[in-house]
Amino acid sequence: MILCRTIAELKNELIQIKQSNDQATIGLVPTMGFLHEGHASLMRQSAEENTASVLSIFVNPLQFGPNEDFERYPRDEARDLAIAKENGIDIVFMPDVKEMYPSKPRTSVIVSQLTERLCGASRPGHFDGVGLVVSKLFHLVQPDRAYFGMKDAQQLAVIQQMTDDLNIPVEIIPCPIVREPDGLALSSRNVYLSAEQRQQAVVLSQSLSLAKEWVKERGMTSEDLIARVKAKISEAGQAEIDYVEWLTYPTLELPAGNEPIANHKGKYILALAVKFGSTRLIDNALFVPNTEVN
Repeated sequence: MILCRTIAELKNELIQIKQSNDQATIGLVPTMGFLHEGHASLMRQSAEENTASVLSIFVNPLQFGPNEDFERYPRDEARDLAIAKENGIDIVFMPDVKEMYPSKPRTSVIVSQLTERLCGASRPGHFDGVGLVVSKLFHLVQPDRAYFGMKDAQQLAVIQQMTDDLNIPVEIIPCPIVREPDGLALSSRNVYLSAEQRQQAVVLSQSLSLAKEWVKERGMTSEDLIARVKAKISEAGQAEIDYVEWLTYPTLELPAGNEPIANHKGKYILALAVKFGSTRLIDNALFVPNTEVN
């Protein structure tokens, strides 16, 4: 496994791969580091499906708001490199901020509509930062496939739209959410939770599991479902709900009217964001009405 800290080093390694095998395929797993089994599952899938796999580790300041956790975002370089090596990564690209942004960027990659709800509403500018850094990574690595977890379902939808709109020649591979044995979705931010908050945080996956049963009830509407999910989450004393929304996926639009969910056509997402203390967690499940998808 090769560690590249500069763009020049990365490009040199990629050129060598292509020169040694002009049919080589490249997989990219973009991350902000502090890796866990969710990231590892993406790496393994990339390693299985490509000649070579690139893992990027970059805590991107442009996707953090002024009152968010950029400075204290967890980092552990040695541990990340060990996990990458164990899971089939060939190249780790780990630039610093000056390498990725030698001067203040004057270009934005804005995906409209998809970014106006959910995390985009509560974190203005977040997805502009995501769009720019992912676009840069796609241009630098020129991967055949890029792997993203479904836990960040809105991010996945935004990146797919950006890729389609700009005709970027990369296949976006959605990968399933990976959970702890008690159901909590894996997240680098879970480390911030106190013991009590960690115990209460399972209410997110519990509410999604209940929702899978509730949507089957005759006459259940999205408003009724959201109310039930909010009531369930509120049973956790430290839970502060940011949003609970039922939207079309991947277009992230509100369903027309308040018809029973059984009448809804296509795929939907039930998406949650909840704070426990200063730690904001997200989770989701996908549905085709009355048929569980994820």
